[in-house]
Amino acid sequence: MTSQNSRKMIAALQVSLDGFIEGPEGEKDWADSWASAFGLIPDVDMFVLGARMYPDYGDYWKAILANPDRVPPFQDRVPSQGEIAYARKAVETPHVVLSTTLTKVSCPPEAQIVRDVTELRTLKSRPGKNAYVVGGTTFVASLLNEDLIDELRLIVHPIVLGRGRGLFAGINKRLTLDLAEATPTESGRVIVCYRLISGSVTSTSQ
Repeated sequence: MTSQNSRKMIAALQVSLDGFIEGPEGEKDWADSWASAFGLIPDVDMFVLGARMYPDYGDYWKAILANPDRVPPFQDRVPSQGEIAYARKAVETPHVVLSTTLTKVSCPPEAQIVRDVTELRTLKSRPGKNAYVVGGTTFVASLLNEDLIDELRLIVHPIVLGRGRGLFAGINKRLTLDLAEATPTESGRVIVCYRLISGSVTSTSQ
């Protein structure tokens, strides 16, 4: 899916054992912070986000960067070391925001807005390191449907939610993946890496 010189787009998500990224009421208390999945992505030189992440994304990481020993917005605890490291990395790394409605992005400073997947595909085709795809299932599914994601890296938690928002909700075609790595952890979680081989021409809507 990626030419030899173009950058890879990698999505990293936390998921329950039965395939949900959040509970039926949006519960995410069973998962770690936003920064946990980022640790799975090496050599990042671009972050890719959807418009629904803003303005909360910018406010959250800007608050941690400014006051790493204080409780940030949307939390009830002080930031972890991983979150502080993420905030420092984010502020110095270019961000690309896919949006048809946003007119500006204030944080991080090195951020640009692209209006459609064609612009995003052009950025992806340029030489570079890895691009970290930040977002939930809606955004990740939209990029999978466009064959823009090269790898999925999942933190699989040993918990069964029973219902909620599915990891692959919104996928409109069959995908072929190759298991590249699966690493168990002492906590009972499994870190799984899949490479996208191809998107199938078979649509689930047919």
